[in-house]
Amino acid sequence: MRLRTLQVPLSGLPAELDGLRIVHLSDFHLGFPSRGEHAVHRAVHWAAAREPDLTAISGDLLSRPGAEPRLRMLMNNLPGSFVVLGNHDLASSRDPFSKASAVTELGSTTVLADDARTVELRGRRVQVVGVDPRSYLRGTAHPEQLADPDADLRILLCHFPNVIDKLPAGVFDLVLAGHLHGGQICIPYGRGKKLRLAHLRWTYAEGLYHRPGGVLHVSPGLGTTFVPFRFFARPEATELLLESPE
Repeated sequence: MRLRTLQVPLSGLPAELDGLRIVHLSDFHLGFPSRGEHAVHRAVHWAAAREPDLTAISGDLLSRPGAEPRLRMLMNNLPGSFVVLGNHDLASSRDPFSKASAVTELGSTTVLADDARTVELRGRRVQVVGVDPRSYLRGTAHPEQLADPDADLRILLCHFPNVIDKLPAGVFDLVLAGHLHGGQICIPYGRGKKLRLAHLRWTYAEGLYHRPGGVLHVSPGLGTTFVPFRFFARPEATELLLESPE
């Protein structure tokens, strides 16, 4: 698996927030037997050791409800983190092995479902908004209505990367998503290109994208679905280092 720090230039970032560190994790899929569980444990302990300013997890925490005690144990290592659910948490997928296991609270971890929280970091107000996958899939989610124009940094958590194209320009600075596992099963070709068999038509697969709706980071995630392995799609935990481009 890959543990890496990624520089993220954000226009208009206040000087006090230059160098802010956000660990982004996604797609644990705990309860589905695979090597992904080892990756999740390693990623969580790495994140805790980094002591970031903020930790965000963008959905698909559980594939089966029996793994909820393990999830709670892991989240104890990341107090103050923010989480949104994904479609697998609700068993809203084609995966026959997935069972509904949505959680509504995780102790010191905040579960956001069409909700927002504001925290003070380095003397500045940072707002975190989270999208509920149910409202997103119904087409009724409007996270821009929750955005605080007075916040110094506005972050959106949504399991689905395509949310970036639904956002008005300038409302959010940073958007964090997952869902795609970097394709999970990929065939490399050409110079650094991949045919992502699990998600052939998705525009945003992994990494950073600069769009009018904000800077999007799509995590390759940690776990698996359908089959218990990945091929040319390494699991990843990412530390985002925010920087002013000026």
